[in-house]
Amino acid sequence: MRVGALWCRLILPLLILSSPFSRAEDGYDLWLRYQELPAEWRSANAKSLRSLVAPQNPSPTLAAARDELSRGLRGLLGEEVRLNEKAGRGALLIGTPASSPLIAGLDLPLGDLGNEGYVIRSVEIGGRAATAIAANSDIGVLYGTFHFLRLLQTRQPLVDLAIESRPSVQLRLLNHWDNLDGSVERGYAGQSLWDWWKLPDYRDPRYTDYARANASLGINGTVLNNVNTNANSLTPGYIAKTAALAEVFRPYGIRVYLSARFSAPVEIGSLETADPRDPAVRDWWKAKVDEIYKAIPDFGGFLVKANSEGQPGPQDYGRSHAEGANMLAEALRPHGGAVMWRAFVYSDVNPEDRAKQAYSEFQPLDGQFADNVLLQVKNGPIDFQPREPFHPLFGAMPSTPLMMEFQITKEYLGFATHLVYVGPLYEEVLDADTCQPSLLVGAAAGRDRPQIEANGRSYNNEESSCGNGATVARVIDGSLHNYSRTGVAGVANIGRDRNWSGSIFNQANWYVFGRLAWNPDLGAQEIAEEWLKMTFTADKQFVDAAAEMMMRSREAAVDYMTPLGLAHLMGTDHHYGPAPWVSELPQPEWNPVYYHRADKNGIGFDRTAEGSDAVAQYAPPVAGRFGSRAKIPEEYLLWFHHLPWDYTTSSGRILWEELVHRYDRGVGEVEAMQATWAELKPFVDPERFAETDSFLRIQQREARWWRDASIAYFREVSGCKLPAGVRPPEHSLEHYRSISFPRSLGQPGG
Repeated sequence: MRVGALWCRLILPLLILSSPFSRAEDGYDLWLRYQELPAEWRSANAKSLRSLVAPQNPSPTLAAARDELSRGLRGLLGEEVRLNEKAGRGALLIGTPASSPLIAGLDLPLGDLGNEGYVIRSVEIGGRAATAIAANSDIGVLYGTFHFLRLLQTRQPLVDLAIESRPSVQLRLLNHWDNLDGSVERGYAGQSLWDWWKLPDYRDPRYTDYARANASLGINGTVLNNVNTNANSLTPGYIAKTAALAEVFRPYGIRVYLSARFSAPVEIGSLETADPRDPAVRDWWKAKVDEIYKAIPDFGGFLVKANSEGQPGPQDYGRSHAEGANMLAEALRPHGGAVMWRAFVYSDVNPEDRAKQAYSEFQPLDGQFADNVLLQVKNGPIDFQPREPFHPLFGAMPSTPLMMEFQITKEYLGFATHLVYVGPLYEEVLDADTCQPSLLVGAAAGRDRPQIEANGRSYNNEESSCGNGATVARVIDGSLHNYSRTGVAGVANIGRDRNWSGSIFNQANWYVFGRLAWNPDLGAQEIAEEWLKMTFTADKQFVDAAAEMMMRSREAAVDYMTPLGLAHLMGTDHHYGPAPWVSELPQPEWNPVYYHRADKNGIGFDRTAEGSDAVAQYAPPVAGRFGSRAKIPEEYLLWFHHLPWDYTTSSGRILWEELVHRYDRGVGEVEAMQATWAELKPFVDPERFAETDSFLRIQQREARWWRDASIAYFREVSGCKLPAGVRPPEHSLEHYRSISFPRSLGQPGG
């Protein structure tokens, strides 16, 4: 053997083992990697962390906080932090005034932090510097623990800490669209996390890691099963399985919920009807709820999809959504449970614009729902599109708590392989100004201020115009209308894939949902940078470039999929790839042509007063802006207006040219993302770099497919010629129309 070859065989393994990426990264650890911090940072900050002081005989939740700190500090500091009973210099104290005499003696400002808030304070005990993580409850301590570890992971200074935090929204839930057979509707990360076959006897350790990840974000609830549910989820065997999961999640502050099938009394209860006015039906639900709470004392309640896309509901019996929801609310009320009734409804026998149907059905019911019912409303009036205007129900139901439903899984945004960070989408919706009036409550009603009357309620007229803080965020946190219950839900992107979410960057969408659910006023960019530091590295060169790529990714997807306010152009049923030509399905709103309405004269859905008048469902200032060609933001142009192909846009280009320009811009942005990622290779471990690089190649190819197929179709419909210098589609329109996906991922519905 040659000397050089022998040297390679001996030395190369040592070089690999000494590499900063010597341990293979598969994404399992999410943002809780706890990788050792640089020596210079530890020398400047870690000297203040010498011991951990936790309550003796802790509750399961305090034990989880103690163990998480031990785990995190061991990884981040490269050494064990001693567990002591007394506070010395550099001690880290955790606990509540009830569990820790040391915490009780500090007189910390806990009074306004509620049951889930916490403080992180630099304190002195006996003249010695220490740090306290304290709360009114054990779960608050756990949330504070994760916040403290986040400070370390993002390399924040640990001196003069004076952090106070409490959630803005009460219910912060994941909605799993998981089926009892292990499949996941709109799931792109493998089979369901819940192994119903092995439950309740075997509790996969991964369930605990799922709970840890959610608690690190402040997520406090999970709906285990699909909204298109199976009544068997309410049978005794499955209640026992659900109870086993609840036991795993309980120390982490996570309540379990179930999607309830409205027709369950017929399907599993041997009744002849599910009519909510029938006394036998009401008694059946009361008995079923009692059965659930006997097994799961902290059960959260029901999520219900009713009279939508074929699901059974109260309208089958001539009853209203309020009557159906209130029946379930009556059964849950003695136990403190809630009903989350989805507002995603549309009907094949209703000729009204689909974008109007939810508002038309629910807004007249304002004030008729029981006090433990929340109406769960999607962020936009159609269905989780790459871009939609905010749902007109937000701000329009002052007497009914509305909770937000975001989609974390990327049903319409490239499934698992497209890098699309949805933080900017969430932020865009939360920051949208509803321009709705604020309901005057309490002392405010007696102030000498101009008022208006609407629906029998008094409103402040000064706040009935834009710019007075009546944003969607203020609706869902309850402050606009003084809701007693508040909530936000995210349709989960979690499966049995080792990396949980189908790709590393999809984890960021789970992360940003949780952070914004806790505080809707956080910025998407701030959260992206935080996630990058925790998931990859805090190196500024990497974080700046990768965060910019993430922040531009959603707009890129809008451009290559649905530019200028177009919507629902995806392949029908599976929602994969472009299919703007589909027109033959029996239900009009299942066809993409329903949404773009392109012909030789123009393109777009006229929702002005001359069209469907969907603009009238918004407050007058918003309706005036959306209904005006001159005032409407161009990102919503074709959502609200049908315009001729030669309409002049703000760029000076005619509409056809601007449409082509946007498609090209989207493809170009993906190519730029590929280049950025290639430059970041030195900062990323080989496994996660290679996966993301491969997925970006898929995204680039599919962005070109979207661009080419869409241009080919709209060119044929319009008769317009390609602008000078523009690359023609690679294939004929017939080629793109012939592509089919009989075994695509996910399933219909939602």
